Amino acid sequence: MTMTHTDVTAAGTTTAGLSEAAKATARAWIDEHMAELSAWHSEIFGYGEPAWREYRSVAWYVAKLREHGFEVEEGSAGMPTAFSATWSQGEGPALLTYAEYDAVPGNSQAPVTHQQPRDGSSRFAGGHTDPHSALGISTLAGVLATKHAMEQHGIPGTLRYTGEPAEKMHGSKVVHGLRGYYDDVDAIVSFHPFYMLPLCNTARWDTQCGAYYSKVYTFLCEEPETWQLGHGDSPIPASHSAARAPGANLALTQMYSASRAMQDAILPASGGWSLTDAILTDGQATADNLPARSARIQFSWRTPDIQMAEHILAALDRNAAAVATMAHCTVEETWVARSRPGRTNHVLSTALFEELSAVGAPSYGADAVQVAQEIQRSIGIEPMERPFLDEVEQLITPQDAEAKLREMMPAWQRNWTSDDYVEMTHYAPTVRFYVSRPALKADASTPYPAWTMNAMGGIPATIDPTIETAGKTIAGTFLRLLTSPDELAAAKAEFDERTAADPMPALLPTDFAAPIDLPWPER
Repeated sequence: MTMTHTDVTAAGTTTAGLSEAAKATARAWIDEHMAELSAWHSEIFGYGEPAWREYRSVAWYVAKLREHGFEVEEGSAGMPTAFSATWSQGEGPALLTYAEYDAVPGNSQAPVTHQQPRDGSSRFAGGHTDPHSALGISTLAGVLATKHAMEQHGIPGTLRYTGEPAEKMHGSKVVHGLRGYYDDVDAIVSFHPFYMLPLCNTARWDTQCGAYYSKVYTFLCEEPETWQLGHGDSPIPASHSAARAPGANLALTQMYSASRAMQDAILPASGGWSLTDAILTDGQATADNLPARSARIQFSWRTPDIQMAEHILAALDRNAAAVATMAHCTVEETWVARSRPGRTNHVLSTALFEELSAVGAPSYGADAVQVAQEIQRSIGIEPMERPFLDEVEQLITPQDAEAKLREMMPAWQRNWTSDDYVEMTHYAPTVRFYVSRPALKADASTPYPAWTMNAMGGIPATIDPTIETAGKTIAGTFLRLLTSPDELAAAKAEFDERTAADPMPALLPTDFAAPIDLPWPER
């Protein structure tokens, strides 16, 4: 017999009662293990490894998951710093969440109340800014607490947990999706620490993240000798004295300059779209009287919809072809990511927010307040009695957050900002939720430098409340769905309906390989 949420089990309890008892068990597990979870987070925070180079971080997760009884596939979908882990207990729903652990180059910050890089690193090394360190430990806490409660209460089902490298470049989820790692999953829970109002301590409702494209243009000057022939002032070919080919560096700088200069001509200045860039160090660093043979530039753009993303792509491709010709180069194009806008799921958003409400928003105690006041003092702000934003300790319903968000957006715009969870929403019912990370009240005269928030993301007193709240919320949501087949069926029905109404096929081929061999920063 298929049980509903109020069916009676063989032991004589309702499934609703079983769910609540299991949630209490999971919350107690997190309470009992908070010191350990905090130490785990400090370890990942201390690694600070950038995209596609998260070697120590992924090794840590793989070892920890195997220690807790998960079967783990390392290097999933051909990505060395990815993984896919599974734990099952009988026939039942399959639920998925994931870890992220990439850091951002140039943001090394020790978990202290003044500006200081982590021990053994320069300030230009990678550091956790969002922080993905807390994202991963929060979801791991939720998964392990769920597993413990399933074992204690005999709840059948499967837990899937993926390691998602290079999130800052939308690097892995599009690849995992194309390779089938999200197939046959009944629901996905996506979490991120957050502070951007109004999406703080809530779940997304209608306005999901939009499209994200990222592409590397590699300019190659492979035949510099054919640039100009016949000089007449030397009896032999003399490349060192001849007018040399412009080369790859010129192509790169012209690509950068032209694309930036033309930005206002690509799309209207509305909808919150953005274009960012990074120059990847390759063969152009030596100053010699020979043309640079290769140079690479990455452009990434975030748009509310695919049509806008394609307009930007067409402009960048035209620019690349033009500057390559100018500089006597060829151009190679490498996709990093090409993500669709996200799909919403009201059933899952409602369910998760109810579980978040049962846990409550993070609360910052005396130790956290002292940390915040020391940071304020270190940058010349008079310490505030209540230094944290009021909203980071408050819940807001998905509907109220949606209404406030829409006040800032034009009526035609359906999506806002970007994150690669959007790809998951095209494979299974998915809920995106946020728990606040510590953020300080503004001071009228002194802005907060970026290091202050990065530091609070690593200091246990300020970041542990995020981990505890998010972990308990994930566990509560998972256990609710594992014992409520009707709710899962409703989420699936909504997913099917939305997919049929607005089909969006994948934007990359199924054999797309992650560009792991490009010269990404190593630390």
